[in-house]
Amino acid sequence: MVNLEESFMGKKVVITGGLGFIGSNLAHKLLSLGANIVIVDSLIPDYGGNLFNVEGVKDRVRINIADVRDRNSMDYLVRGQDYIFNLAGQVSHIDSMRDPYTDLEINCRSQLSLLEACRHHNPEVKIVFASTRQVYGVPDYLPVDEQHLLHPTDVNGINKMAGEWYHILYNNVYGVRATSLRLTNTYGPRQLVKHNRQGFIGWFIRLAVDGEEISIYGDGTQKRDLNYVDDVVHAFLLAAASEEANGQVFNLGGEPVSLLEVAKLLVELSPQASYRLVPFPPEKKRIDIGDYYGDYSKMRAVLSWEPQVPLRAGLERTIEFYRRYKEHYWE
Repeated sequence: MVNLEESFMGKKVVITGGLGFIGSNLAHKLLSLGANIVIVDSLIPDYGGNLFNVEGVKDRVRINIADVRDRNSMDYLVRGQDYIFNLAGQVSHIDSMRDPYTDLEINCRSQLSLLEACRHHNPEVKIVFASTRQVYGVPDYLPVDEQHLLHPTDVNGINKMAGEWYHILYNNVYGVRATSLRLTNTYGPRQLVKHNRQGFIGWFIRLAVDGEEISIYGDGTQKRDLNYVDDVVHAFLLAAASEEANGQVFNLGGEPVSLLEVAKLLVELSPQASYRLVPFPPEKKRIDIGDYYGDYSKMRAVLSWEPQVPLRAGLERTIEFYRRYKEHYWE
């Protein structure tokens, strides 16, 4: 069994995208384990970086406002680090279709920039990369395991797939230890909720907190799995601390639930809110994957990970957080 405090106490850690949703929650947890943290974030508008995400701990971390695509910056920042949690990226599927070149730059070139910096200046580092279930595209079968063919339905999925395999390649060829986690729908405090282009769950939560109507595309029966951010952070830590994870890709996942069930639960927790079914917008229908839920049995077998936070409890915590700190996330 991995002892996380032993693994991270006094260790030097870089978190790219560390002012974003998962990265900032990871920073909070790593600080509690005694790590020394450098946060790297470009703070590109609409991508999720938010200085309030490190409120209360910002004097205990070093924040470097830099773009991972900048090779010179990365050559300097990776030196002497024990771990790199690589969460920098463009995650909007809609934006990737509207502006594929930017998505290519951020999700491919930036990964090579980081990996080349590690290869030349810190080949002993361990990297955990944030990939996505979007690499699978429309599922051929459910639940989706890691043996499923990769046939993404949008530019973002293609570029994230390439970014993931750059990491595995550098692990296999250059010995730069790397692991990739294929995340599903992560939710929780510090998530970007300013717009609806980064997945449904954050936007649903915002509408519920505001007491507004939640629009569900189609008939609402499409299934998804959701992970509370604390469970996802735990997965990253286990992957980083385990040598068995090197060169491996892992699905995260949870119990499948329909979008209609999620909306009903949010309305139950925020009775002033409501929901209705609406037709799919054409641009979203073209890249919709239908039902998806992942098989995380490999993660459970190799790293002893499985989600711990039930959906209701996670949504309650999230709604409470946004009601308290709404002014910092609604702008």
